[in-house]
Amino acid sequence: MGIALFNHFPKSVRFLDTTLRDGEQTPGVSLVPENKLRIAQRLDELGVDVIEAGFAAVSDGEMESVKLIAKQVEGADFSAARGTKNDIDAV
Repeated sequence: MGIALFNHFPKSVRFLDTTLRDGEQTPGVSLVPENKLRIAQRLDELGVDVIEAGFAAVSDGEMESVKLIAKQVEGADFSAARGTKNDIDAV
């Protein structure tokens, strides 16, 4: 049963946002690091708890974006990675 069916709700809710990673999977969407940073800063201002900064192992540009966001946005906690040495080393 879902939590709503018990009439018991948690005292707090945490939000994890994947816009910066999943958003670029939309056909025709490509963001430069500076635009990703601006989006991450707005998500942080909205109070998003965890911002998935991207997938660092995908490209040099993605790596640059992840590093830039991680340095400047407190809520940007991680990069997506597969369980491969190259992906893990990239983060």
